[in-house]
Amino acid sequence: MSEPQSAHDRRDAVPPAPARRLRPAELLFEPAQALADEEHFFDLESLDDPRQLLARSTELALAFRAAADRATEYQAIAAAQLADPRRFDRLTYAAIAEQSGWTEDYAKKMVEFGTRLQER
Repeated sequence: MSEPQSAHDRRDAVPPAPARRLRPAELLFEPAQALADEEHFFDLESLDDPRQLLARSTELALAFRAAADRATEYQAIAAAQLADPRRFDRLTYAAIAEQSGWTEDYAKKMVEFGTRLQER
């Protein structure tokens, strides 16, 4: 199982983002009947114009990346809160790793990342 990575963890692997933040497309949940059709994906299959298809699929890719990065930040914050030594019920890195499907080393990195995020 691959471990989740935030933009922070991929610094060396991904070139830095441009200074201007793009506003990602709004993600809408797929209707239940669309989920039954494997070919259906956010109505992209219905677009005939390749320019429109490229524009909309790019918007979705950016939105998914932004959502994944934001979710990873929330994971890190939660991990940091769970490991906080001031909590009487704090969890160890091993317990956080087990609950999240991470390695213990990755849980430690996420706790450190979450602590930095909380300090901002």
